[in-house]
Amino acid sequence: MTRKVAIEIDGQRIEVEQGANLLQVARDNGIDIPGLCYHPRVSVSGACRLCVVRIAGRPSLVPACTAEVVNGMEVIAFDEELDSMRRMLIDLLLSEHNCDCMTCESAGNCELQDLAYRYGLDNRTRRFIAREKVLPNPDLSSPVLNYDPSKCILCGRCVRACDEIQGKGVLSYAYRGLETVVVAGLGEWETSECDGCGECVQLCPTSAILEKLPLRPPRSWEVKKIQTTCSYCGVGCQIEMWVKDNEVVKVRGAEVIPNYGSTCIKGRFGHTYLTKDDRLTTPLVRKNGTLEPATWDEAMAVIKERLLKIKDGHGPDTLAGLASAKCTNEENYLFQKFMRASVGTNNVDHCARLCHASTVAGLAAAFGSGAMTNSIAELEYAKCILVTGSNTTETHPVIASLIKRAVRYNGAKLIVVDPRRIDLVKYAAVWLRQKNGTDVAWMNGMMNVILSEGLADESFIRERTEGFDELKKVVEQYTPEKVEEITTI
Repeated sequence: MTRKVAIEIDGQRIEVEQGANLLQVARDNGIDIPGLCYHPRVSVSGACRLCVVRIAGRPSLVPACTAEVVNGMEVIAFDEELDSMRRMLIDLLLSEHNCDCMTCESAGNCELQDLAYRYGLDNRTRRFIAREKVLPNPDLSSPVLNYDPSKCILCGRCVRACDEIQGKGVLSYAYRGLETVVVAGLGEWETSECDGCGECVQLCPTSAILEKLPLRPPRSWEVKKIQTTCSYCGVGCQIEMWVKDNEVVKVRGAEVIPNYGSTCIKGRFGHTYLTKDDRLTTPLVRKNGTLEPATWDEAMAVIKERLLKIKDGHGPDTLAGLASAKCTNEENYLFQKFMRASVGTNNVDHCARLCHASTVAGLAAAFGSGAMTNSIAELEYAKCILVTGSNTTETHPVIASLIKRAVRYNGAKLIVVDPRRIDLVKYAAVWLRQKNGTDVAWMNGMMNVILSEGLADESFIRERTEGFDELKKVVEQYTPEKVEEITTI
């Protein structure tokens, strides 16, 4: 169990878990130590040096982002010398930065701009004159984002995020000294293995990496930010929609469970369908055999009239409702409640049943519920993960990233059973390529080995399962030799 320790920052006593990151502890307790290279979701680098502090007993200044708290630690986060040093460092960053804040898309949402304002740095007070830098032109080749090296402060967040969060390692540094830039692969962004997840956009503290936006997009203070659930797959990623004039102009990942800011290319950039010309913008009511535009009040009145007419004339069970997986759980709950409580029928179905009926039935029979018994976050801390029948990187990219992190950082053993060379094969300890249509055979064979070698959890089986003897009789027939004949593995 982690031990609680007491530390002191600028005279403020704080109790915290030993080994916690000093910069994060300070920020969590309202002490806003500046920093541009640190982000809680990636490893620390100490590159920007803005978070340097004094720690009693240490001869030199220490970057708070690289320090772990220990009992009795006494920290000075702000004094005249530290403020002067930070001011100089920010001034140096600005001297090599393309400060076109008047027309920059990230004005008002730029961490470097915020620090320049905080420390009063403008054209009158800055000491360092901008130096000429020979940098490549902005890389506009990606279909979803742009990279402008003149606005890059080389904090390294994007490089670490691509490697550590997404497990892709597409981004790295090229050249040296003043010419250092971030590159994708070996050339242009378009020719790299970047899949457009946008993790680099999410973590960039300036506008060096930015979504492709319309000319002169709305400023950050002009938009309304609305948190909602991405409807593209079942992960349930939380996203923050930036809305102006009732139109979504940008999507960011919300820094909450289950995705903690991560999204896939669809979740972050696939929102333009909302404003397509062929999308319905008003309800349609059939009049004289033709669907005609109507107001919401008119449409609701027609629905009410016809539902009541059918219910009163033929009974509530002559009505049925079909819900959509594109809706949130809360919306689907309200829909079934309306059908059961207001209409008075249990005839409620869901589109997911049509494609997942067998899966749901199997899970319900085995586990008592047609859903997984673990949380998404627990995948990252699993000791062994078996993937079969799923190209997870394609269908649920955020979960695929969790699996990759489990393998790379937590020592999980990944087993992939799939005739295809899916992306996760690169991370697998074992890859088995079974013959198509033989999944039941190899699963029975795996259970045969577990039982024959005494690897089964007997107490769990005895206390929590039913019909196990019948299962045992079936799997006894599937010896490794027989399974090899059937599956070729």
